[in-house]
Amino acid sequence: MTDERIACKWCRAQSPASLTTCERCGAPLDSRNLVTDSGWRQAPRLRDLTEVTTGATVIQIDGTIVPVADVNLGSGESVFFEHHAMLWKDEQVAMSVMDAPGGMKRMLADLPFVLSVATGPGRVSISRDAPGELVVLPVDPGTEYDLREHAMLMATSSLTYSFEKLPGLKATMVAGSGMYLDRYVAQESAGLLLLHGYGNVMDRTLAEGEAIEVEAGGFLYKESSVTVDVVTHKLVAEGTSGAAAAAKGLASRGLAGIRAAKALKKEGLQGILSGDVLQQASGILSGPGITLMKMTGPGRVGIQSMYQHFGSD
Repeated sequence: MTDERIACKWCRAQSPASLTTCERCGAPLDSRNLVTDSGWRQAPRLRDLTEVTTGATVIQIDGTIVPVADVNLGSGESVFFEHHAMLWKDEQVAMSVMDAPGGMKRMLADLPFVLSVATGPGRVSISRDAPGELVVLPVDPGTEYDLREHAMLMATSSLTYSFEKLPGLKATMVAGSGMYLDRYVAQESAGLLLLHGYGNVMDRTLAEGEAIEVEAGGFLYKESSVTVDVVTHKLVAEGTSGAAAAAKGLASRGLAGIRAAKALKKEGLQGILSGDVLQQASGILSGPGITLMKMTGPGRVGIQSMYQHFGSD
């Protein structure tokens, strides 16, 4: 008798038809693949106590508002994560650290330059101290994913970890010290990424040459085949002078913008350039505007509904 199997709508893995959740990513197999008219689909809502298996390691997901990953590590198998993400561990679970590439550059950008490594056998529990959703991304050999900084909750040690900084002045303007993307690659064996998305998570697959523009705070992940450019659109009200538009644009950017607008009115351009915030100078030199991440396919893109801006996670 042939074992009937069902394809997961999230990761496309084949699971026995007798199961209700995908063995590989935990997505419910009996749920509809909900897609908006614009092509975005909801990330799977993982049910309490859903289990995901990778090698001899079993990950159990618990909680809905601030979800927790309870990881039962197989003997000799390991996962890595940021230090503050661990809740507890069994006494016998061995702990070590791994260096993150970039060294001083990452430290100056408020990014971790060392990561915790937990090695089995035994259990370790991991969570992000914020409401949101956990997203499971299986990574096949030869596949690469780029994540926003601090989005990774946990990764299996079969994945290699590096980072990419988006080049150019515009990227520096929008993200202070720069915009970094963490890159995870599966080499000879498959791996697993566990992400934390603030709010709700949506996913869309872009066709070859198809482009969308995403607010930087809403970006969560992408396949490395998706290219990124940072673009700025000027927003100038009709009938408004350049200086007035600059002041209004700054004043709309929170307390720091209000202070910059006052400095512009009192001291002129030099008063702003003497400050330490390049974004304020950008608002004057180019006028008020909105800076977005232009993403061009092919490949998957994930966004989160609760904005967390780069460097503030």
